[in-house]
Amino acid sequence: MTDTAPDPRIANIVKAGCIRPGLFLPQYALTKAGDLNPVGAGVVAHGLIGTLAEHLGIEMQIVQQPSPPKAVETLNAGGCDILIMGIEASRTEIVDFTPPVIQFDYAYLVPTGSPINETAEVDRPGHRISVPGGHASWMALKRKIIHAEIVETDIPDESFALLCDGKTDVFALPREQLIDYAAELPGSRILTEGFGVNDVGLAVAKGQSQRLAFINEFVKEAKASGLVQRILEEAKLTSRGFNVAL
Repeated sequence: MTDTAPDPRIANIVKAGCIRPGLFLPQYALTKAGDLNPVGAGVVAHGLIGTLAEHLGIEMQIVQQPSPPKAVETLNAGGCDILIMGIEASRTEIVDFTPPVIQFDYAYLVPTGSPINETAEVDRPGHRISVPGGHASWMALKRKIIHAEIVETDIPDESFALLCDGKTDVFALPREQLIDYAAELPGSRILTEGFGVNDVGLAVAKGQSQRLAFINEFVKEAKASGLVQRILEEAKLTSRGFNVAL
């Protein structure tokens, strides 16, 4: 990459000596020691922004949030500098996105003994779908589901608990995240067909056109150079449904 340290478009970040990506659940997990461990899209953000920080000669400090709405609120309040999240029309009204960086699909998890075998069977009267509210998977469900009931929770673990307790019939989330949840519920199944694709980009607060222009160039170069692909492969995310966005 070219030397961007003196670029006036991000001079305030360089002057601060730190760039602060915000991650929200389930983009990270906490170890027993309380350390933050990036997961899924969080790994991509960590790899990309970490590379940028190293190139600029500054530090990276992750700001953790419980949900996408809280992360956006923090971004717009100046509590972090950048997010990675699904590009949704409703979100473009409150943050500005780069072009898509990565993409993956949404899927359904059903418990052992479930009569639901196909995605087309989910949206039927009487079925209840648990999903964390405010997430891109929740937004996709609200556009798609007509007959089933959508049960919103604050965080993914709460949605999973509802499925485990038999209070919902289906758990909806990105497929990559469902792989780990399925391992915790013996006999559960992830339905083969997804119910939508999540195009994920980097986001900055509204009104920061110069910062956005800089990050746009960074994303374009990161994809062209193979950096994004390497991050996915090294984290074994390609085998979990992640791809570099076209």
